[in-house]
Amino acid sequence: MKVSYVLVYRRLLLVVFTLLFLLPLPIILGTKEAECAYTLFVVAMFWLTEALPLSVTALLPGLMFPLFGIMPSKEVASAYFKDFHLLLIGVICLATSIEKWNLHKRIALRMVMTVGVNPAWLTLGFMSSTAFLSMWLSNTSTAAMVMPIVEAVAQQIINAEAEVEATQMTYFSGSTNLGLETDESVNGHETNERKEKTKPVAGYRNEAGKISGKMELEKNSGTGNKYRTKKDHMMCKLMCLCIAYSSTIGGLTTITGTSTNLIFAEHFNMRYPDCHCINFGSWFIMSFPAAIIILLLSWIWLQWLFLGFNFKEMFQCDKTGTAKQKACAEVIKQEYQKLGPIRYQEIVTLVLFIVMAVLWFSRDPGFVPGWSALFSQYPGFATDSTVALLVGLLFFLIPAKRLTKTTPTGETVAFDYSPLITWKEFQSFMPWDIAILVGGGFALADGCEESGLSKWIGNKLSPLGSLPVWLIILISSLFVTSLTEVASNPATITLLLPILAPLAEAIHVNPLYILLPSTLCTSFAKDKNKLPMGKPKRKRN
Repeated sequence: MKVSYVLVYRRLLLVVFTLLFLLPLPIILGTKEAECAYTLFVVAMFWLTEALPLSVTALLPGLMFPLFGIMPSKEVASAYFKDFHLLLIGVICLATSIEKWNLHKRIALRMVMTVGVNPAWLTLGFMSSTAFLSMWLSNTSTAAMVMPIVEAVAQQIINAEAEVEATQMTYFSGSTNLGLETDESVNGHETNERKEKTKPVAGYRNEAGKISGKMELEKNSGTGNKYRTKKDHMMCKLMCLCIAYSSTIGGLTTITGTSTNLIFAEHFNMRYPDCHCINFGSWFIMSFPAAIIILLLSWIWLQWLFLGFNFKEMFQCDKTGTAKQKACAEVIKQEYQKLGPIRYQEIVTLVLFIVMAVLWFSRDPGFVPGWSALFSQYPGFATDSTVALLVGLLFFLIPAKRLTKTTPTGETVAFDYSPLITWKEFQSFMPWDIAILVGGGFALADGCEESGLSKWIGNKLSPLGSLPVWLIILISSLFVTSLTEVASNPATITLLLPILAPLAEAIHVNPLYILLPSTLCTSFAKDKNKLPMGKPKRKRN
């Protein structure tokens, strides 16, 4: 009974135990560094164990720093809203409009239709479209958007194979082989049972996009066979994993692709304000080639792992193929036709999306003067968040459709218009928990600087300067990768950036050499607690 009570109140006990166990640190030492270290350890423990929600834990520096006399409350509060949050707001406006008007689905289906229905190229088409969407949306929401399409295609492939085999069996047993025809008359019950097993689900061809894989697994769970053949099982695994992998890879390509990139960029620009080297264009030039290589290697690896490494089949560009591939192409075509002709709202969203990307790339490309040079009297004032806000506000301004009402005389008149997105829709997408979490990380970093803890950590880690730089990068990357296995990606990078930056300064190494690999490593490790930046909360028409 006592053990059950401990399990029930384990989070409360962990919070109390952590606070009391670490309390001697500020009491005995009594220095500002020790008091800041106490706050850092408490926040780190709560983030790793999630004894409190991540965003609630992120508020602790706003409570503890003023109490310890490290920073006044006004300064701590100002750290919770930075340039990062303005950039995030603009990106979420774009993501809200893309999903509301189904532009993501049109882009994904069009790219898949372009590459053809060969299994290898079909997988590459899904990976490419998912990676492209993940460059601008969060990894989690991208995977959630594309998975229903992949699910419908995978189920259609399985049903097409069963239908072809059933047709062949009927042909050979009914009109060609008299011996089989005799067996059918003798063992009619057994043959009918075999036909019944291979018969496709009624109505499945027309409703493939509406029936989920989970429902199909539940239907087959009664017989103990979730898939008709092992190849079907491998195909489903391949198509599901390719979406998960490509959404992560695409998120690496742009600063806005995932929250860890945004956190790194904001922290780096705050710590080194005179180094104008991290912006949307420079990040893209650095990460895009690596993302392409990783995407192609992942595609080949997944093909070899689940379907076998067959060069002839993988690089066969035939778009007609077998009956199974024709059925697969048909369901993709049907899904695309359901979207109807491209609408005005989709066109406007696409135009704003392109405008935002072009303004990001051209703001300060580096090799040529960007449009920010037009405001040379205010250097550094216009940032990527300025572009995001400018385009984001247009989503609330541009009309999407007219609102009408019927007068008492029966006449229909327009009385207002609805914009591309509404504030209520934006709120359902805006990840306020991520915004608070990142703000807590900025407050923690400011506290480490004010208290001198960052300098103390740098001095203690200075002996590592005797190691080769590549070994230091490897150690820090492995440490980050191990930590993010048990903690969320944003919490991990927020916690470690204030520690890794002083390390690079202490050993006289360019901080980018250590911070960049560590930031990218947080996205490559498994993270069961990943918090999406723009996770859809309800289905939209």
